[in-house]
Amino acid sequence: MNLTQKTVVVAGATGLQGRAVTRHLLRDGWQVRAVTRDPDGARATALAQAGAQVVRAQMEDVDSLAAAAEGAWGLFSVQPTVGSSGTAPDFTAEDEVRWGVNVAEAAHAAGIGHFVFTSVAEADRHLAEKLPVNLVSKWRIEQHIAALGLPATILRPVSFMENFTGGYALRNGNLSTGLAPDVPQQIMAVDDVGAVAALAFSRPQEWIDRAVSLAGDELTPVQIAAAIGKALGIPLPYVRIPIDAIRALSEDFAYANEWLNRCGYRADLPATRKIHPGVMDFRTWLERTGASQIAAFLDSARTAGQNA
Repeated sequence: MNLTQKTVVVAGATGLQGRAVTRHLLRDGWQVRAVTRDPDGARATALAQAGAQVVRAQMEDVDSLAAAAEGAWGLFSVQPTVGSSGTAPDFTAEDEVRWGVNVAEAAHAAGIGHFVFTSVAEADRHLAEKLPVNLVSKWRIEQHIAALGLPATILRPVSFMENFTGGYALRNGNLSTGLAPDVPQQIMAVDDVGAVAALAFSRPQEWIDRAVSLAGDELTPVQIAAAIGKALGIPLPYVRIPIDAIRALSEDFAYANEWLNRCGYRADLPATRKIHPGVMDFRTWLERTGASQIAAFLDSARTAGQNA
């Protein structure tokens, strides 16, 4: 049987990565079972219209996940991290780990033939240094996948370019984060994670038991702000948020920013390009989708401000 005649389950299908993976799998001819807690929502409806089979399951419920995976050949797994869009305010790293473990357990129970998990770059450095909590949680999920003996591929992308499209970084006419202005940061488009995941499913003999770090570009925050401003034709200064101000809100988030400024991601950009020659640099991402997303957010924020 041709591999693409088999079914791949996408857990977290309505999230940013899940939608990208589903899009690439459908484009490549796979049968896709999109798992979501809200099959009647707008995003799930769009996936169904694109050709996916939408199935209800919750990452808190192993039985529902196992039922959703029954009879499928592949499974893609991604979980939100603390502070991710759409998560409850009280969502914790322990919740993330539990959800990731549940999906892995469901895959094991269903006898999945190829399990692809999106972790994060540098998660495997936990023995050498203290890592931010979001890296440790992904590593704990990786370890459980290994303990189950799943035929797995681990993808470890760096920070996403999409982080610069909303209120996380765009404030008061500036690009603002806790990152040092002149320290290069590695970034990657979410769509390229989808492309690599689809590639992994298409070549299981090459990709099972493989873990790869992925990055599409490396720029300082000042360069990122300048590129966005040029793409939109507007001035967009970079203003750094003091770490102490971030620490007042979250010690973990403050440490994550300090870690990115001090150590940061060290993915091999040429190696990523060898795996996926079409991987987007930041300028290309802006041209294709990023600038329009950022413009839409700024327009929305401007309208909201005028109506306040």
